[in-house]
Amino acid sequence: MIPRYSRPEMAAIWTPETRFRIWFEIEAHAADALAEIGTIPKSAAKTIWEKGGKAQFNTARIDEIERETKHDVIAFLTHLAEFVGEDARFVHQGMTSSDVLDTCLNIQLTRAADILIADVDKLLAAIEKRAFEHKMTPAIGRSHGIHAEPVTFGLKLAGYYAEFTRAKRRLVEARKEIATCAISGAVGTFANIDPRVEEHVAKALGLEVEPVSTQVIPRDRHAAFFAALAVVASSVEHLSLEVRHMQRTEVLEAEEYFSPGQKGSSAMPHKRNPVLTENLTGLSRMVRAYAVPALENVALWHERDISHSSVERMIGPDATITLDFALARLAGVVENLVVYPARMQKNLDLLGGLVHSQRVLLALTQKGASREEAYSLVQRNAMPVWRGEGDFLTLLKADKDVTKYLAAKEIEELFDLGYHFKHVDTIFRRVFGRA
Repeated sequence: MIPRYSRPEMAAIWTPETRFRIWFEIEAHAADALAEIGTIPKSAAKTIWEKGGKAQFNTARIDEIERETKHDVIAFLTHLAEFVGEDARFVHQGMTSSDVLDTCLNIQLTRAADILIADVDKLLAAIEKRAFEHKMTPAIGRSHGIHAEPVTFGLKLAGYYAEFTRAKRRLVEARKEIATCAISGAVGTFANIDPRVEEHVAKALGLEVEPVSTQVIPRDRHAAFFAALAVVASSVEHLSLEVRHMQRTEVLEAEEYFSPGQKGSSAMPHKRNPVLTENLTGLSRMVRAYAVPALENVALWHERDISHSSVERMIGPDATITLDFALARLAGVVENLVVYPARMQKNLDLLGGLVHSQRVLLALTQKGASREEAYSLVQRNAMPVWRGEGDFLTLLKADKDVTKYLAAKEIEELFDLGYHFKHVDTIFRRVFGRA
């Protein structure tokens, strides 16, 4: 992952130094269990912890060994032996490389999930604050990009809060599903290692044992994990796209904060572009893209092959680092979003009252008009307004076919904006647990 879209805490999970330290801890915990059941001397397990625990693993040295061995785990074990000495012969007893690699990957993904869940919490807090700030700020609701009926900006944000609440639940479930451990040896039969070793390592590292690991942890778990990340990324794009639309010059109901000294265009000094949310749209595409190879990794040959390995070396760090950055950036966008209530009201009034057409339609049916007649009466008065020929209220009051059902005062009452917001508190209580 490129530094431009990386944050230190998440990036640190994927460094070679972190990976080798996790590998060592897996091996050392396994040695403890092997010593406890009498497979290796307890003194050897103690030495492995003491000497290996103090070791500063040299990634360049491991790379040097791997260039000869063409095997990353063997290269690490060879380097570890340089610190541990003679007792290194008891390291990796009965284990296979996937025991180390798969357990390590799941630890890394679990740690990454913890950060992502915390990211969503921060985003939720930002959305909630702005939602209550604009709980009753009138705005126009749009369907197909066209003016529909009134909403509030707070209701818009409440919808995104609910969406990211679901995102958090998905991440929590993805974390739970990925947090498994496999120390079952070649083809997963435990032929050369006792299942108690796996149980010990899993408990020590905060994982669950994998019920059947063949020689690898089943990749449907990983597919579900990256699919969950992809759905969260889609929600990031969903909110980002709304901001981008609201910032369009013709709309301008809200915009990204434009800091002092910021430049929008190298050619046009007047420009204030939604660069952050455009960036988030692009990053979301990348996170979604990683879900496909994760799904394709599920089908491996027999008890294992390594067609998944190269994929995961890329998508593990890239997907989690990218989504971490995107969630943090989106929280900042929401916190600093500049909102223009007056422009929202201006846009709401843009169509001369047409946003109240449904109320008029329903009122006519309640007064005795058939739905077909009511629809025709409302539409024939709405279309001139759409063309800029008068305002809706005036035309309705001048239409004798309308006024035979509704008095002028009754028509005017149908244009009450507050009518549309009478259940805002109900929705807020559903979403936030308070109104």
